Amino acid sequence: MATIYFSGTECHTFGELPRVGSAAPEFRLVTPALEEVTKETYAGKRVVLNIFPSLDTAVCATSVRRFNKEAAALDNTVVLAVSVDLPFAAGRFCTAEGITNVTPASAFREPEFAKNYGVLIVDGPLKGLLARAVVIIDEKGNIAYADMNHEVTEEPHYDEALNVLKGKF
Repeated sequence: MATIYFSGTECHTFGELPRVGSAAPEFRLVTPALEEVTKETYAGKRVVLNIFPSLDTAVCATSVRRFNKEAAALDNTVVLAVSVDLPFAAGRFCTAEGITNVTPASAFREPEFAKNYGVLIVDGPLKGLLARAVVIIDEKGNIAYADMNHEVTEEPHYDEALNVLKGKF
């Protein structure tokens, strides 16, 4: 269990983020076209899981815009914007924002994703939503980077994640 905060209010997650170097847990997420994507869908590619509570918040929307611009422009890299938002809403957001390099991926059908990745918020005002985290899966299917924000209302640590993708540790 990880302790995080939402506007200063203590909350907890189910489990912990996967450890760097470990095999990435399997996942099954749903795109706006209602297609399921899995870890195997992106075999051989680097996958950025930009995980957050909801696109209906300014910080979450900002993170999707930033990863759309920076991480998705890197070779052999796929960015998934993961929340429990319905796939239709996430697709509508990306269309309205002109976001074409990020794939919205909903965990609404697969609660195991949130548990396996340690991002399910189990108490507090955001109970049932996902914590803010960035997880990078390398080309071999292993965790290359995993970081959860201690304060959900703050933006991800973009530079750290981008440096991992660029090979600058």
